[in-house]
Amino acid sequence: MSMLEATLIGMSLRHGILGLLSIRPGSGYDLLNWFQETLANVWPATQSQLYGDLNKLASDGLIEVTSTGARGRKEYALTSAGREELHHWLVDVEPNRVRRNDMLLRVFFFSLLSRDEARALLERERAVFAEAGDGMRELEKSVDWTQGPLADNGRIALEWGLRYTKMQQEWADWALEQLDTER
Repeated sequence: MSMLEATLIGMSLRHGILGLLSIRPGSGYDLLNWFQETLANVWPATQSQLYGDLNKLASDGLIEVTSTGARGRKEYALTSAGREELHHWLVDVEPNRVRRNDMLLRVFFFSLLSRDEARALLERERAVFAEAGDGMRELEKSVDWTQGPLADNGRIALEWGLRYTKMQQEWADWALEQLDTER
């Protein structure tokens, strides 16, 4: 991963944390659970990434520790500077639209593979896309879509994921047909 990619990933994770804390204060444990419940399909976060960014955000004055509990559990809240940074990022910073797709890179070199090897790769990708879509449909059924801004806006993001995985499956089917006609 390049330094630029690491910076971009870090920036969006930081803003994901700020966004979640704009809704309600929480501990690192709470934030990790919120990420898994809401943002993981669009921006996953590991425990080490999240805790590292919490420390940086606190050092930068964008969040603050509002209470410390048992075993050193810290609860964080957004500061006014954090709210301003989140707003600036939402409104003024262009989204990173860099797309890299390891599978599509491989497609360019399918001529180096046997037809069966290329088919196997495409069939595996189709299965991955189908599984991701199934997981999103299960999520769609399990969430109470009336519970606040994350649910409201999460439903819009989920719909993008559902449509995207469906398109990926359709592409894999089409690509398999192309292999059958070209080779």
